[in-house]
Amino acid sequence: MIRARDYDVIVIGGGPAGATTAALCAEGDLSVLVVEKLQPSSFKIGESLMPETYWTLKRLGVVEALEASHFPRKHSVQFFSKSGRASRPFYFFEENDHESSATWQVLRHEFDDLLLGVAQKRGAEVVRNARVRDVLFEGERARGAVVEVEGEAPLELSAKVVVDATGQSSLLARKLGLRKTDPYLRHASIFTHFEGGRRDEGIDEGATLILHTEDAKSWFWYIPMPGDRVSVGVVGAVDYLIGGRSNSPKETFFDEVRKCAPVQERLEGASLAREISVLRDFSYRSSSISGPGWVLVGDAYSFIDPVYSSGVLLALKSGEMAADAIIEAFACEDWSAERLGTFGPTLAQGIASVRSLVHAFYSEDFSFGDFLRKYPQHQKDIIHILTGKVFDRDFEDLFAHLATMCKLPADAYPAAMEKTV
Repeated sequence: MIRARDYDVIVIGGGPAGATTAALCAEGDLSVLVVEKLQPSSFKIGESLMPETYWTLKRLGVVEALEASHFPRKHSVQFFSKSGRASRPFYFFEENDHESSATWQVLRHEFDDLLLGVAQKRGAEVVRNARVRDVLFEGERARGAVVEVEGEAPLELSAKVVVDATGQSSLLARKLGLRKTDPYLRHASIFTHFEGGRRDEGIDEGATLILHTEDAKSWFWYIPMPGDRVSVGVVGAVDYLIGGRSNSPKETFFDEVRKCAPVQERLEGASLAREISVLRDFSYRSSSISGPGWVLVGDAYSFIDPVYSSGVLLALKSGEMAADAIIEAFACEDWSAERLGTFGPTLAQGIASVRSLVHAFYSEDFSFGDFLRKYPQHQKDIIHILTGKVFDRDFEDLFAHLATMCKLPADAYPAAMEKTV
């Protein structure tokens, strides 16, 4: 049951981006409605957190709950070449000796429910099993939404600001024709959970592993989960992984496992714990982050290939930045695109940093080991990006040097690309 018809802010989607926006806006004395379509137990992918999520999570007051949880601690990322050779782990604490350098591998339904609970405690109204059928506009300005709670008639609700936090559904970006698929990262993933998968010992038990197949046409993530579970997914070009194959996604998944000896060894004796899932064409950006009366946050604005597990960080940070911009907009009664999108350039620069390192990862015959042997001064720069420290740093020199050893798109990190001319 929806309690009102008029809100300051309507947030569409209760994932990390939406919950963060809602919690902080409610804390800022705004009336907030969160519309969430999924049940609390619904499965979601995107389980590995970057260390820099710590600061938003601390602001939300959930760090202690995470420390007491059953989520494995993540201290590093480790890469495996197509020959199966493991790199030295990138330990986050080597760059930052602070408790924030250890993060978590989370079950997303539990993690998301924790954050949505914070939004409720801070005063946001949350409705589940509900869908936004449309965003209402008056000219170019968003003025509310049509919300349908399961079993009830649709309602037209008004709001001064509508926040699209619908994830990869990108409700507003699609409606307004803003979403553009990244032509350089047309990839797909096939993923699942296993029980009984082998994991390393000690400080490496909770590490995220990134493993290439022997022909380097795809790579696997291997992420320890609570209990005896591991999350395992394979990523490759859409045309390679999905197109032109007559077999099922499950058969394709295990075909690729057989091409990756370290994953095959870790899954020996393990059993599937859930069905196989597929995502495709999942790297995209929107041409605008805000408009009169509306804002995009999290995956509704942009999603980058999952190789560095940046999704939750960008969701949390965009939600936090958006909330601060929205509160300021109400303080000065200015709900223009410029005011609501003041955080856009900062967020976009951070996304560009991650995206550029993603392109380096996919560049043929590129090796981070070879790069760091030639440019050892960039060890900390790479760890900064792997930990998510991308919003207050200049990586021009890093990407200028990366461009001497691998092919980066001209728009990957424009300032650095100009520097190489």
